[in-house]
Amino acid sequence: MYIDLPERRYYSIGEVAKAFGVNTSLIRFWEKEFDVLKPKKNAKGNRKFTPEDIKNLKFIFYLVKERGFTLEGAKIHLKEEKKETLNNFEIISKLESIKNQLIKIKEHL
Repeated sequence: MYIDLPERRYYSIGEVAKAFGVNTSLIRFWEKEFDVLKPKKNAKGNRKFTPEDIKNLKFIFYLVKERGFTLEGAKIHLKEEKKETLNNFEIISKLESIKNQLIKIKEHL
């Protein structure tokens, strides 16, 4: 899954939800369910997601939405830190990013 977000230090929950194509309520729900998601909150309580949070969200999205894991199954999978799955996921993400960049270049030609 390719997420098109500009490189920044922090992302709002609206930006993250739009990039993933989900509601903000799902992002908030996953934040409560998964310990690896710890967005910073400002004085007003607005969530600010870091690139590390985005990486974790991508992996959770991959496990739940693309691989069909239940939430409990995804939690167990994350806790066991299956390095092989994480490495495969990172490789797939990089390849999809390259593919999307090549498609954009092709469209401009």
